Amino acid sequence: MIGDEVARQMDALEIAPDRPLIIADADEVLFQFMAKFLEFLEANNYRFDWSSFALTGNIRDADTDEVIESHIVQELLPKFFSQHTATMAPVADAADVLQRLSGDAQVIVLSNVPLEARDSRLVCLDKHGFNYPLIANKGAKGPVVKALLADHNRPVVFIDDIPHNHTSVAEHADHVLRLHFIAHPKLAAMLGKAEDAHHRAESWLDIEQLIQNHFEDNR
Repeated sequence: MIGDEVARQMDALEIAPDRPLIIADADEVLFQFMAKFLEFLEANNYRFDWSSFALTGNIRDADTDEVIESHIVQELLPKFFSQHTATMAPVADAADVLQRLSGDAQVIVLSNVPLEARDSRLVCLDKHGFNYPLIANKGAKGPVVKALLADHNRPVVFIDDIPHNHTSVAEHADHVLRLHFIAHPKLAAMLGKAEDAHHRAESWLDIEQLIQNHFEDNR
């Protein structure tokens, strides 16, 4: 199910049916989400205990060491995005690699950033050389990817850090090359390759080579 606001953003895009397409997530793919989120937690007297990949269950009160309940985590995230979406640092080599690849391919950023923070995300994208259309999505990404490709007939690549996003795309658009990438090294070390991704990339230079190989094999 695609919400009305997401559908409106999609309708504003022009997808070139005869160009390869790269669909990239933002947090932990283009931007260093976790590094900024750790700073945010510390500033608000919380800490992350690195017990698992998830945010819920891993955020503790810095004074009492008690795990923060999930409803408080859900309140923290909008606050974080409202304050820091525009100030996240880029992931190394991401802008340069996408600039090189965009000579042949169209690039779209598909991010589950809150709609209220969409303008701030656009500011940050532009500031760091990611001058590509943005869809501020909500929920599963597979239906959006499928809809974007309705009239598309060239190779497509999907890059994301969250395993269930790869599962969703596999269910709705299985022909898409799915690359699993997590920028933060400590976070990446906690999770193996997403089951429904084709490859786990370790850097943007690695991503570049995988995409170039895929495009070459599917000319």
